[in-house]
Amino acid sequence: MNSISPNLNIMIKACEKAAKVIIRDFGEIENLQVSRKGPKDFVTKTDMRVERILIEELSKSKKNYSFITEETGKILNKNKNVFWIIDPIDGTTNFLHGIPHFAISVALQVDGEIKIGLIYDPIKNEVFYAEKNNGAFVNNFRVRVSKKSNLNDCLFASNSEGIKSIYPKLNLRNTGCAALDLAYVGCGRLDGYFHDKINLWDVAAGKIIIEEAGGKVNNIHNYKIDRIDIRAGNPDIYEKMLKKIDKF
Repeated sequence: MNSISPNLNIMIKACEKAAKVIIRDFGEIENLQVSRKGPKDFVTKTDMRVERILIEELSKSKKNYSFITEETGKILNKNKNVFWIIDPIDGTTNFLHGIPHFAISVALQVDGEIKIGLIYDPIKNEVFYAEKNNGAFVNNFRVRVSKKSNLNDCLFASNSEGIKSIYPKLNLRNTGCAALDLAYVGCGRLDGYFHDKINLWDVAAGKIIIEEAGGKVNNIHNYKIDRIDIRAGNPDIYEKMLKKIDKF
């Protein structure tokens, strides 16, 4: 097993605790699908509860670190140049409909640079993570981006806007979970990903995972945190992908 930093260890433990709530609540979703009211309010509560657990657990040993989170926004603590960036459930719509494709996403940003990324898929029990200059891993196995160089052999992911404007120029999927799309680029299941006006908490962890897996990602720090245009892919198809989507 590769050695991981204390901060990554804290992140994994926090996600494991939060995952228990997600798995339990996901089990309830099925019953709520058939009720007239549907599971919407229930899922909103899950989102909030998971975020609260993550904030509590991460704060236990790092009291001074600040937060950028989907539900709460910015929480400024003593250390204003170190941020935990949290998306408690990326893929909420999938979760809401009982589709088992969503993830917890946590990143650590220091002085504007993402140093650690963790994407935790509680249902498939897959943990994708990377630390700066230490490689990318899935469940402790080292991963790399794909080696494909022919666009016709590649599979890309985007959101519905991306698919509407680019398909059939590229072979595309919209899975409804940006964090897992990026994690999948990192381990070679997908070859590239693009999305406009996405949030920092959706992409922060995925960015470092792809880079540490040998992939290319554009500089997302020039954008507002809730309006990021992201481009990511293996280095052989990255530029080719950009050419195909230049009108997007």
